[in-house]
Amino acid sequence: MNTQKWDTLIIGSGLAGLSCGLELAERGQRVHILEAAPYPGGRTSNWSDTGMEVESGFHKYIGFYQALPDLLRRAGIKLNTMLTWEKTFEIRLPDGETTGEYGIAPLKSPIKTVSGAFGNSDILSAVDKASLMPFVAEGLRLLAEDPMELDTYSVAEFARKHGVKEGALDNILTPLTSGVLFLPPDRYSALVFFGLFAPGLPRFYKLQLGAFNGGMTDVMIAPIVAKLESLGSRVSLNSPVSALSVKEGRVTGVSLADGSTLDADHVVLATEVSAAKHLLQPAFDGEQWLRPLQALPTMPDVTIQLELSEPLLPQDRATFGPGTCIGSFSEQSRTTFRGVPGRVSMILTPPEEFIEMPDELIFERVCEDADKLGLGLRAAATDYRVIRRPDHFYAVQPGSERLRPEQRTPVPGLSLAGDYTRQPMYATMEGAVLSGRKAAEAVLGRELD
Repeated sequence: MNTQKWDTLIIGSGLAGLSCGLELAERGQRVHILEAAPYPGGRTSNWSDTGMEVESGFHKYIGFYQALPDLLRRAGIKLNTMLTWEKTFEIRLPDGETTGEYGIAPLKSPIKTVSGAFGNSDILSAVDKASLMPFVAEGLRLLAEDPMELDTYSVAEFARKHGVKEGALDNILTPLTSGVLFLPPDRYSALVFFGLFAPGLPRFYKLQLGAFNGGMTDVMIAPIVAKLESLGSRVSLNSPVSALSVKEGRVTGVSLADGSTLDADHVVLATEVSAAKHLLQPAFDGEQWLRPLQALPTMPDVTIQLELSEPLLPQDRATFGPGTCIGSFSEQSRTTFRGVPGRVSMILTPPEEFIEMPDELIFERVCEDADKLGLGLRAAATDYRVIRRPDHFYAVQPGSERLRPEQRTPVPGLSLAGDYTRQPMYATMEGAVLSGRKAAEAVLGRELD
């Protein structure tokens, strides 16, 4: 390990760390990114798990993102090469036969977008749809005028307060919370719910979902790393950090698990939230600025990823399964994992129920619920892996917002990055990139153009 001093050390090579690194490297800084895993990407990564290609979690790219596409453009990545755009998503009810198709591409598929909103009466009656209107109107008003008030409600509480019918709560709001960020609507902050969708309203024409044409490390992260290295930065894998170096109240570098040390003018902690807490506590435990972060709750996430003898569904697109443990899933054999006949990734909900459950029991439970959705999963499955992370996400539950830290800390030489830090896109890829940019501003002591 090179012992020279760097301008900035960044701990973590997820989108937050890479975003921060690129901002700094483009402005002439000498940047060294340290990654504990043998592959870059953090929660946007893929790797081989004893012979089966897996991903860190089921991801979709949202068309109205702005910071992430800008980062990708600067790394030389073309969106239409990296992604396959999806025009619709599907909701399946657990009666084995009721499905609804909803358009999500107003420009490319306007008829499906309109017919999906006004049709699908088996999923949502006219009365159910009408009951959503006051809920949405009041939520957007509070988001603009008093967001912290909105964060005192769960989605379910806010929905019932404004007269949302149970059919709409079960078949629309539940998929949009459990299938996106794991938690059912009675545990999911109304602020996060409206905050995630509101940025898309002025850019409604950009609304669409993108499936990755390959593993995220391969098609998205590796080109960003290559761009950083072309600018003189270094990205070191298999390099876990064991401690921050602190001298006279200033962070001056890091100690690595192999016993070596690295010095820098600035350190950016760009890990997931639980690792950030672990590294910060020994040096700053009890300090006032750290207490909210220490109190910020975390949540697990669990996915099951299955190889199949044939495709499960006729197209690769996001599908939601309200009333089952399958929050959302996607066929991926035509996009992300083209080397096998069939491939699906499924987000399981509620995640606490599965975090310590044996893999074989998870498989059985998923197959049972897949049957309820009219999916012949068991007969087609040839292999599977369960990917668990006990505390990598901050819990998007009511009351969490006030605990999220800023990227700038009161400690000289230390900044934070990660989607748990304060930025308007919460626990998303876009949020991670925004946090990295804000961390770079903290390092440089000025706003970026």
